[in-house]
Amino acid sequence: MILGIGTDLANIERIAATLERFGDRFRTRVFTEAEQAKAERRADAAGTYAKRWAAKEACSKALGTGLRMGISWKDMAVTNLQTGQPVMALTGWAAERLAEMTPPGHEAIVHVSLTDDHPWAQAFVVIEARPKG
Repeated sequence: MILGIGTDLANIERIAATLERFGDRFRTRVFTEAEQAKAERRADAAGTYAKRWAAKEACSKALGTGLRMGISWKDMAVTNLQTGQPVMALTGWAAERLAEMTPPGHEAIVHVSLTDDHPWAQAFVVIEARPKG
């Protein structure tokens, strides 16, 4: 069953300007060390950051909270499987909210899809509950 759906569209040029203006202050407030390392290895670091920004916004919407109620940017982190598929890991308050949403006897799966076409980066997040066992 679907527990939540979220989407977000981010402007890559806006993220690039924010990175230029605030630098590490912005990076360390919003992105985990792993997310920063991934972005900094890329030729289009701003595009990578923009996709992860959009994913965090989309995830907060799928959780039904938006970025309020104690949720932190770093409570939602995008990493990639070896295949390149993006995955969302939740910690802190985001993980607590996910546990509250998940019906007894089910496990929550967070699906994330990212795309970009300059100057736009887009993310979709779907939270699914699957019966255990």
